[in-house]
Amino acid sequence: MAKTIMVVDDSASLRNVVCIALKSAGYDVIEACDGRDALAKLTGQKVHLIVSDVNMPNMDGITLVREVKKLPNYKFTPIMMLTTESQPEKKQQGKEAGAKAWLVKPFQPPVLLDAVSKLVLP
Repeated sequence: MAKTIMVVDDSASLRNVVCIALKSAGYDVIEACDGRDALAKLTGQKVHLIVSDVNMPNMDGITLVREVKKLPNYKFTPIMMLTTESQPEKKQQGKEAGAKAWLVKPFQPPVLLDAVSKLVLP
């Protein structure tokens, strides 16, 4: 059965690029446009990985990580930040919130897929 990955980004074009890469590698994808939308779509189904932007309207990625970690069904779901942010302070905030990896945009799809394959839950 295919693994499910949630992609959270307010840029539709970026979501599209990530989704094409993930789908071509055989993953199922759930798309969300910001943190609030992502939380609304986490309805108990198994999600093997969340890939999230940091800077988004309504709820930013780091707040999303904190909120996801409070949900019993998703407490152990790995979260990778995919963002233009590369400052050590932001990365530290992400790590403290519970993010497992940090990938800086622009990214190469093979690099993304390599990181995804290491993080995705069995």
